[in-house]
Amino acid sequence: MSITSLDGKRFAGMVQAGASHLTAHADMVDALNVFPVPDGDTGTNMNLSMTSGAKEVQQHMSDHFGQTAAALSKGLLMGARGNSGVILSQLFRGFSKAVENKQEVTGKELAQAFEAGVETAYKAVMKPVEGTILTVAKDAAKKAASVSKKQTDIIGVMESLVEEARSSLARTPDHLPVLKEVGVVDSGGQGLLLVYEGFLAELKGEKLSEIAGIIPNMDELVSAQHHKNIQSFMDTADIEFGYCTEFMVRFEEGKVKNNPFSEEKFRSDLSQYGDSLLVISDDEIAKVHIHSEQPGEVLTYGQRYGSLISMKIENMRQQHSDIVGSPGGTPVSTAVKKEKQEFGVVTVCMGEGVARLFESIGASVVIEGGQTMNPSTEDIVKAIEEVNAKKVIILPNNKNIIMAAEQAAQVVEVEAAVVPSKTIPQGMTSLLAYNPEASLEENKSAMTAALSHVKTGQITFAVRDTNIDGIEIAKDDFMGIADGKILLTDKNKTQAAKELLQAMIDEDSEIVTIIYGEDASAEEVKAVSGFIEEQFAEVEVEIHNGKQPLYSFIFAVE
Repeated sequence: MSITSLDGKRFAGMVQAGASHLTAHADMVDALNVFPVPDGDTGTNMNLSMTSGAKEVQQHMSDHFGQTAAALSKGLLMGARGNSGVILSQLFRGFSKAVENKQEVTGKELAQAFEAGVETAYKAVMKPVEGTILTVAKDAAKKAASVSKKQTDIIGVMESLVEEARSSLARTPDHLPVLKEVGVVDSGGQGLLLVYEGFLAELKGEKLSEIAGIIPNMDELVSAQHHKNIQSFMDTADIEFGYCTEFMVRFEEGKVKNNPFSEEKFRSDLSQYGDSLLVISDDEIAKVHIHSEQPGEVLTYGQRYGSLISMKIENMRQQHSDIVGSPGGTPVSTAVKKEKQEFGVVTVCMGEGVARLFESIGASVVIEGGQTMNPSTEDIVKAIEEVNAKKVIILPNNKNIIMAAEQAAQVVEVEAAVVPSKTIPQGMTSLLAYNPEASLEENKSAMTAALSHVKTGQITFAVRDTNIDGIEIAKDDFMGIADGKILLTDKNKTQAAKELLQAMIDEDSEIVTIIYGEDASAEEVKAVSGFIEEQFAEVEVEIHNGKQPLYSFIFAVE
């Protein structure tokens, strides 16, 4: 059987198969985590992201390949969770742009679309890390493009894509030392391979269970979570341009006919006028945010493509005195519609007690999520809308939520900025630096700077036997983690907590906050707090019942 062209309905079937294949193995991908903490959720994130894309495709069935791809892109965008889910959404955003006008695609055009997706994903990531899903996508697309020059059979092109994705996945430990140390592969790349395998199976009319070697040596493979923040928002701490300028351009046929719109060129041209530039576009409008000294020139440029709508220009040098902020620190029930306010703060956490803590120090809306369940881009967008504020700060409090938060900040209609907090203590310390009378840029700068003022400690249990950085870890042992690095293990929870605190507290430490989880007993909390008081008499101790799952203790050392 040979297939030389592919339409929208056939591609829709491929999408459903890819999503189903990923769903079937999501738990396995979750388990592929080089760090043995109980929050490996790459599979969950990619599964929920891909499922959202497949649902959108199902609701907008079309013979037109480009329209089907656009539906997939939209669904992935709003459903994207975690770093791996966001990168997956960007891969298919670029893919869809490459085929948007195609009723059907050839093998060569399909391969080119995969390459376009890789280009978009790499641009979306501030500091791309090789040995991850990005590398697997890049290598696979390159091989498919090469094969497509020699044969027209789409099945052959897809087979080369899958084969190279599998080979690239096997090479990921050569890129990342931590993978080689443990002898494993990358989880995001594994998830992408599952999607591609589903695509191929549908094309060939095979049942997924019939594919040989889908996940070779899976009992031995443990994959790395994306523990690096590979993407961050541009830094506006040092403002060189005084006017925060936002507007949208509604494209006009007469103008774009003579001057075709290119998002890349549009962004490049606008960059000469200032910094903190953000451009988002679809078929009808382009949305622009930029800090400039000549906002009039920026608006004039935008008019080349259509009419200006939703214009807003603020003098940031006067903003401090002009903004009338709502008082912070007042807990607000998320069930009540809030009145329009200048500022709001959205934060993410797990545990009823932790949520109340955030509300008590100024959070407007708390999204339940974090370990094992990262909120999607759409979840964060809905929370921002619920705040009902002109400007919103987002505190992800987990490195695997930062990219989804960044994506949400780009698609909402209000000004939004992400402070890249990676832990609960970082989020709380950052929120204490929030000033409702300062500008969005000033708050982002001050709150980001505050992240370095606190050290985070965590006590959790190991979900498997492994060896990390020379530390032998046995399943069910308690681990002491300091700022993301496993320092120690012990079979006794209290002893592990004491050893961790001993390593974290130094002569500069003044306050230790203990947030205990749902599995910590009163006796254990008393023993840990008593240890601090006995060993570090000059250190003040605060204790809160966070009721968080998975982590017996979270320590903030300031």
